[in-house]
Amino acid sequence: MTKTLLAMVTEVLDDKKGQQIEVIDVHNKCSFADHMVIVSGSSSRHVKSLANEVSMTSKKSGLIPLGIEGMDAGEWVLVDLGDTLVHVMQPKIRDFYQLEKLWSVEAEA
Repeated sequence: MTKTLLAMVTEVLDDKKGQQIEVIDVHNKCSFADHMVIVSGSSSRHVKSLANEVSMTSKKSGLIPLGIEGMDAGEWVLVDLGDTLVHVMQPKIRDFYQLEKLWSVEAEA
């Protein structure tokens, strides 16, 4: 299911012109998710549209999102699909928080 879900999410984001789509495998780094998808939207309207499309498409495939946060402001929207978290961010917010660096750091022995 996870590979199918990831393929669906990345396809939707790509179709809707999401920028810099990145999938991070976090299953060995946390207990609450297996993957994080991070994507940039060009404006608050674009961010909201991307998040809404991911939510609607997942619902159509039978997976109701556990939660959606941040739709009011549209700077950073989190769509919780259980094992997959989708972060849709404006570029300035993405640059500030740098989630890719945070979750891509390998644990030191």
